[in-house]
Amino acid sequence: MKANRIGWPLAAWVFLGAWTSVQALPSNPPILMTQGIEYMCGGKSNDEAAFMRMVSPRWAATLEFSVNRAKPGDVPDDVAVVVRERYTGRPIMQAVAGAPFMLARLDPGAYEIEATLAGVTLKQPLTVFNGVASRAVFVWPSNVDFANAGGPRRAEQQAAARTSD
Repeated sequence: MKANRIGWPLAAWVFLGAWTSVQALPSNPPILMTQGIEYMCGGKSNDEAAFMRMVSPRWAATLEFSVNRAKPGDVPDDVAVVVRERYTGRPIMQAVAGAPFMLARLDPGAYEIEATLAGVTLKQPLTVFNGVASRAVFVWPSNVDFANAGGPRRAEQQAAARTSD
């Protein structure tokens, strides 16, 4: 009987401890879909960036976005991404990455990736092989005045400012 009385509180504490530690974990970024391609964006916090790095080998393509000499914690958001077939130029995916990482389940093939941040577009080729994770890193120069560079977000802000006058 004594073992049973001691065992029950111990089991309750183990269950409660496991439940509270699960509750403390942040939720994963959602998996989204556009043009029939699954993708996930994340990495704004250190924990989320570590999660994205951990799962990236399971995705066909990892796109990473940053600004050279950016302040710690200052991550690009609203990066417009267009994935095109390299040899035909046909766009197969268009999405906005609201975080420094975008993972995509692209089919094997040769692609040209265009990433636009505040009106400044960078392009890189990307080849995806079956069962092998591929990666492209986009680093915008720090000498770009992103506040005045234009782009869709800037145009919306200017339009809102004009209508509020």
